Amino acid sequence: MDSNQIRTAFTSFFEEKGHVVRPSASLIPNDPTLLLTNAGMVPFKPYFLGEETPPHKRATTVQKVVRTIDIDIIGSTKRHLSFFEMPGNFSFGDYFKEDAIAWSYEFVTQRLGLDPDLLWYTVFETDDEAAEIWSGIVPAERIQRRDEKENFWQMGVPGPCGPSSEIFYDKGTEFGEGGGPAVGDEDRFVEVWNLVFMQNIQDEPYHVIGDLPAKSIDTGMGLERMAAVLQGVPSVFDIDTISHVRDAASSYTGLTYGEDELHDVSLRILADHGRAVTFLIADGVVPSNDGRGYVLRRILRRAVRHAWQYGGEGLVFPSLVDATVEVMGDWYSEVVERRDFINQVVVREEERFRRTLESGHQLLDAELGREDVPALSGATVFKLHDTFGFPVELTREIAAERGVEVDTQGFESEMAEQRRRARAAWKGGDEIAAQEVYRSVLDVTGLTEFVGYETEAAEGQVLAMVADGEPVERAEEGRQVEVFLSRTPFYAESGGQIGDTGLIETETGSAVVLDTKHALQGLHGHRVRVQSGYLAVGQHATASIDIPRREAIRKSHTGTHVLHWALRDVLGDHASQAGSLVEPGRLRFDFSHFAQVAPQELAEVEARANEKLIDNERVKTTVTTKEEAEEMGALAFFGDKYGDTVRVVQVGSFSTEFCGGTHTHTSAQVGPLLVTSESSIGSNLRRVEALTGLAAYQQLVEVRAGLERVSRMLKVSGPEVPTRVEGLLERIDTLEGELDVLRSQRRGELAVELAGQATKIGETSLLVAAAPDLDPNSLRQLALGVRDRLGSPAVVVAGSALAGKGSLVGVVTKDLVEAGVSAAAIISEAATELGGGGSRDPELAQAGGPHGDRLDYALERARDSAERLIGSL
Repeated sequence: MDSNQIRTAFTSFFEEKGHVVRPSASLIPNDPTLLLTNAGMVPFKPYFLGEETPPHKRATTVQKVVRTIDIDIIGSTKRHLSFFEMPGNFSFGDYFKEDAIAWSYEFVTQRLGLDPDLLWYTVFETDDEAAEIWSGIVPAERIQRRDEKENFWQMGVPGPCGPSSEIFYDKGTEFGEGGGPAVGDEDRFVEVWNLVFMQNIQDEPYHVIGDLPAKSIDTGMGLERMAAVLQGVPSVFDIDTISHVRDAASSYTGLTYGEDELHDVSLRILADHGRAVTFLIADGVVPSNDGRGYVLRRILRRAVRHAWQYGGEGLVFPSLVDATVEVMGDWYSEVVERRDFINQVVVREEERFRRTLESGHQLLDAELGREDVPALSGATVFKLHDTFGFPVELTREIAAERGVEVDTQGFESEMAEQRRRARAAWKGGDEIAAQEVYRSVLDVTGLTEFVGYETEAAEGQVLAMVADGEPVERAEEGRQVEVFLSRTPFYAESGGQIGDTGLIETETGSAVVLDTKHALQGLHGHRVRVQSGYLAVGQHATASIDIPRREAIRKSHTGTHVLHWALRDVLGDHASQAGSLVEPGRLRFDFSHFAQVAPQELAEVEARANEKLIDNERVKTTVTTKEEAEEMGALAFFGDKYGDTVRVVQVGSFSTEFCGGTHTHTSAQVGPLLVTSESSIGSNLRRVEALTGLAAYQQLVEVRAGLERVSRMLKVSGPEVPTRVEGLLERIDTLEGELDVLRSQRRGELAVELAGQATKIGETSLLVAAAPDLDPNSLRQLALGVRDRLGSPAVVVAGSALAGKGSLVGVVTKDLVEAGVSAAAIISEAATELGGGGSRDPELAQAGGPHGDRLDYALERARDSAERLIGSL
């Protein structure tokens, strides 16, 4: 069976068992504790925890997964992958161990046709129930018990967990020792199936603190491992979907797989990493220096380094991407649809890294080649990271190939500031504690009924309040608390749109709502300050939003959709959303793009957006299933979380997006949309900011008023202002040139006059003098002119006061410099009188300070210093 047949067989089998077939979720999870989707159950975690109600009791998927915990050994073994697929079947409080075990055995033996005599089964050491169920199906001697490190599954801290049971396939004696997976060789006994009995919750690894709301099933089959078994090939790198990419790597490098183990390691790395990079970029990850973008950059650069060392022609990643798309595109349409963009990103990143790879490698080779180096210094590792873009893991890997340790502690010391930023960004203990508080609130309140799409005010009940991380029953005047209502018209910050503000009133007091956020998905937290009386749990409450503010937000949100359409229309479909901020009268939109948006392109984007707004298209909101929304062509974007029932916002016939935000009824209600800036916010990420509605109009009024004022001053009409200003600028340039000539002539005359005032100390001419109202540059030119007229040997010190500040210039001829006379020494003491300092050039030194009124004192000190130095010759 090829991989497509295995996927189809799996989903069809479980569909027959009453499961709803779900598509793979994105590799970017809607889970702040995870960088990437690393298991098939990640999209369903809220269901397992009881935070959300599942739309179906049973589901089956083929989930794409990225795990990088073992990245350093990927390639060195024939088992490990960073990107792989996990077909899974899930029960949310429905069936449990008996059906899960029976169906897994039925599928692998009957649907896939595996020989039962080659199968082994493991259970958690204390899970007698699972062992008994298996013993009713297979021989008892084929069942082995293992400890928590092998057969107890966990998902984060805190998080769901439970005992697991696994199915192993025996590849035969040629692959190692027998005796089953508990004692035998893992190259021989291949884990092809993992059944997790999701029943507990833990607060630290392996420390169970209670049971989940319902017992559930999380099953994962290793597609690549099962394919290797069914296709009769020795490893996952020989199956249909990976060998094709591996062959592309062979064509690039000129290496033949199977001839040399070191070469094979590189080919396996290129095959695996090529697949991982393709799918990460397809799901919206772009290379960067932190978070999931750093994971992508690390994987890509590790692969490029292995390709580079064999000296292939051109770039390696386009061929790896194309090979991946060829074998995966039938099942995962996103890699086909985004193929051009994926290649644009990998080409840009690979070209950038290759430019520094050679010089960085030279530095690394030089350091590793030194015989007296016990370890690679932290400073060197930091330089490779900071200057050449070498991920520290790549440096460590290359050093390990040479048998050299890396001074990790020294590197971390060099990276202290970056590490502090990373720690600050990490959502750790406080976030976890808050989640626990909010879960206890959710147990009391249930999910909030949001009525803000239909109304701006609603009646409800105060169900709970939280202050400083603790539930409270009452909040007095002046106190800030978080209020949870049964019903609310307040929109909670989501999808880039900021939360509503407004007022909550009860029979005993009122509170200003400062912000509204999702404490948990579907649980609205109103952050308030009690402005009069008090609020108490259990009271009836009237909640009213700030209507003008909401209206301005609506304009900005609809404007964001229209702007997004215009960006894609002008720049291409790759310009997809990577983040947004929707505020009253203002919006910020982040999108994927590999270059600065040219001014003419930005102008065209603004023009097209306003054309669509003026057309006054209808804005239509539809609530439908996710599948139907996708059939409508609705666009889904980074960071947004969608359930099975979704809202789709359509602006006319040109823009259709998943969106839970609030919008105007027609496009013209947005008013004008004025783009105010475009900038880079990271590698391959751009940001556009714009104003909408009244804020945009007011900006245009200010611009018009300024233009009218200038036109009156210039006595021309508004359209003639640019031409008139250009003419004036040209005239100013001409006059400044003429003025420079006059100034130069005046400086020359003044230089002659001052040169005549010089005194002699032996053979040396000395001039110390003040010149009125000269800037530092003119003063320097004057001093040089005097020196040229005096000839050698000579010392010139000139000073001037301008706009309250004092300046000094000291010039010493070269023969005196060689004899030990320094302009810097002469000037430095004098500069202190001005309250400043000076330069250190012995031939020409300049100084300045804020006390121009002390110029005479400064010149006297300069004279003393000059006479002393000249007299010592």
